[in-house]
Amino acid sequence: MRLFLKTVLLFAVGQVFSQNTTPETLPLAKIDSLYREDQFYFGFTFNSLQKKPAGLIQDKFSSGFAAGFLRDMPFNKKRSFAIASGMGFSFNTYNQNLKISNSSPTNKYEIIDVGSYSNNKFTQFLVEVPIEFRWRTSTFENHKFWRIYGGFKMGYLIYDKSVYDDSRGKIVITNNKDFNKFQYGVYLSSGYNSINVYAYYGLNSLFQSAKTNTESVEMNSLNVGIIFYIL
Repeated sequence: MRLFLKTVLLFAVGQVFSQNTTPETLPLAKIDSLYREDQFYFGFTFNSLQKKPAGLIQDKFSSGFAAGFLRDMPFNKKRSFAIASGMGFSFNTYNQNLKISNSSPTNKYEIIDVGSYSNNKFTQFLVEVPIEFRWRTSTFENHKFWRIYGGFKMGYLIYDKSVYDDSRGKIVITNNKDFNKFQYGVYLSSGYNSINVYAYYGLNSLFQSAKTNTESVEMNSLNVGIIFYIL
């Protein structure tokens, strides 16, 4: 009987020690080698008019806002190079001294003195389709990385509004047929992590058929600011 009890006790102690010394096996984390940088973006810009007619001045801060989504399509093994496309919108304001007024059968455009009015601006709301080439230092484990994104953007103008206000009253014009419905340009963004500097240069004029008393209005835009990318 004593021999039997000693045998049972020895076996139990052996089992305890064997359990304590056996290393725990943890499941290996699976690395996604086919990750993409699909991203939402939004940005804020200062809008500057280029190729201005003689006498035109931007007398106040002109701002812009853009947002959208981009689908990422890497094309090298490290996935550091990619093409991205998506859809978004932008809203841009331009404060300046070009008065737009109703004059049948066409609108009237004239350069006026700064200070002769309380408000003079036009705003545009566009739906946009960007296509960009991407370089970045991202990996599956690290989403804080350097990037340079550059591309081409096509926009369609779905709403516009010009407002002129002085002591004699207010003039409001919407859906001005003299604006270009299709607007396009090139852009570049660069930075680290979520915050990046951004610049857009319009390749065609904001107007398609506007004239002052002396010349055609063929202004394009240069928009500079910051853009944020969110996974």
